Amino acid sequence: MITTVTTVTTVTTMVALGLTTAISVAAVIALVVFLATKELASTGRSRFSLRIARFTSIGIVPLIIAFAAIVAVKIAEIL
Repeated sequence: MITTVTTVTTVTTMVALGLTTAISVAAVIALVVFLATKELASTGRSRFSLRIARFTSIGIVPLIIAFAAIVAVKIAEIL
């Protein structure tokens, strides 16, 4: 009985860590895409490109906060 509970707990922990890693990677990729889009759109002169550059900031700010949290957790794991 104890072996089964320990095995289930270990598997659950491994799955949770894998899910956390996948979400972290997705957040970093989304941040890179938003930053690249903002940079490319800000070089344009049209109203549409300037509007896109301004609206991408809405997604960039929370992703930067998430990125900072990811970095802080990884540094805490190392220490």
